[in-house]
Amino acid sequence: MAKSKIKIIPIGGQNEVGKNMIVLEYADDIMVVDCGLMFPEEEMLGIDLVVPDISYLLENRDKVRGIVITHGHEDHIGALPYVLPQLNVPVYSTRLTQGLISVKLKERKITNADLNVIPPGGSFNLGNFRVEFFPVCHSIPDSVGLIIHTPIGVLVHTSDFKLDLTPVSGQPTDLARLAQVGGSGVLLLMSDSTYAELPGYTPSERVIGETFERIMAESPGRVIIATFSSLVSRIQQVIDAAALYDRRVFVVGHSMSEVVNMAIELGYLKPPEGVLARLDELRNTPPENVAIVTTGTQGEPTSALVRMANRDHRQLHIVEGDTVVISASPIPGNEDVIAHTINNLFRQGARVLYDKVAQVHVHGHASQEELKLILHLTRPRFFVPIHGEYRQLKFHANLAESVGVPHQNIFILEDGDALELTKDGGHLAERVSASNVYVDGLSVGDLDSVVLRDRRMLSKDGIVMVIIALDQQTGKLLTRPDIVSRGFVDETESKEMIDASRDLVSHIFDHGTREVDWGFISAKVRDTLLKYYYDQTRRRPMVLPFMVKV
Repeated sequence: MAKSKIKIIPIGGQNEVGKNMIVLEYADDIMVVDCGLMFPEEEMLGIDLVVPDISYLLENRDKVRGIVITHGHEDHIGALPYVLPQLNVPVYSTRLTQGLISVKLKERKITNADLNVIPPGGSFNLGNFRVEFFPVCHSIPDSVGLIIHTPIGVLVHTSDFKLDLTPVSGQPTDLARLAQVGGSGVLLLMSDSTYAELPGYTPSERVIGETFERIMAESPGRVIIATFSSLVSRIQQVIDAAALYDRRVFVVGHSMSEVVNMAIELGYLKPPEGVLARLDELRNTPPENVAIVTTGTQGEPTSALVRMANRDHRQLHIVEGDTVVISASPIPGNEDVIAHTINNLFRQGARVLYDKVAQVHVHGHASQEELKLILHLTRPRFFVPIHGEYRQLKFHANLAESVGVPHQNIFILEDGDALELTKDGGHLAERVSASNVYVDGLSVGDLDSVVLRDRRMLSKDGIVMVIIALDQQTGKLLTRPDIVSRGFVDETESKEMIDASRDLVSHIFDHGTREVDWGFISAKVRDTLLKYYYDQTRRRPMVLPFMVKV
């Protein structure tokens, strides 16, 4: 690559929510921004997590100087335990983010990671890149954006941010520094598009603290608040509100406990003396003096809140008079499982408050007026909207054009696109690999679209197993084939159809198959039954023939 060009290659986070990862390449140097995961979509049956495809980085591992992490949310750090064993490079982040990364790596028993703490306002070099952290306000403390100095100009990466002038913890977004950089000239702005559809401004996090205080004051029984374990400032708000109304706080859930302990140790959580309590003290604490903070806002099957909703938690049971607060908005695709959890909580007598009925969550992303302000301050020559589905990227691109960025200087990229940028212009080069990598239990990346297609087929139309017993000498049937159906039809109610399909298979073997390839016969059985079943039911089950030679 000519030294007058820089490549910007998103391999996650574009035209999707989560899995954020952007590759920046200049000459023989590559730096990576963020390393996030994505929760599986509804059709990704049996998949636990989705992480970025790092094939391009592995092919160019000698060039990779480090991974720079902007903040500690899962969609920015969650893939590190799966990436670092393959690509062991230094990781740079702020102090709280490093603590959250350490918790994630500890869960996967990764102990040799090279983690480097850089304070907001600090800078460091990665080959031809000089990276400066500037504070941004988000829904987690210690969030930063990046000012990246390169030989051909300055790049600004906002990461996830909003303009909250009264943040609960941490610093407001450093608008003065952005204006200063904008005055000196910004070659490229990459800015958060997650809520680019929303007009106006995003409310302050302080609204949530006021809501929590009101709930603690008005609730006659226990208050159970579910949130993401990484939302450290939200957990502090729960603690502060509980202390105000003489409630003790019980932390429930492994990941929540790990993060709370880490945040207290690093000084990001400051519980008043005596407010935090051990779970074994819960039984002897009056309900009106109890506040519980836990996980489960996305309906995760193994989370504490979902186990409570399903009457499956070993220590906690929902009782009449409990107030349950779900302090998060649904990740797209999780709406149904969250609704199911809420219904089960209501059935057990709880009062449930969630984003549709109470202001119990404020998102951490800039709305349209805030996005326009950042564009005005930085005055970039080129603009790339990042983080969001295509419509959100498009809304943000339109905002950029409305404040004066020329249409030809705005690039909407999708995962795998490679934008080559010079001082004078940009164009798309050859795409790189950027497919999904699936995490299924202990398996990482071994699943492909064929496996998922089979799982979808099984979930939708079921399976039919055909057991065929043949004479080893003649290749003829010893008995009529057995057909077993699961998830397709009720074998008792559809006995006539099953019997007819057994006859169809029998006819295939009328002349014996001793010298005929079994693969051919297997395909013929499948094709014959699929056609017959579709004609009868308009469904296509998975047909699996099994042959036994006697």
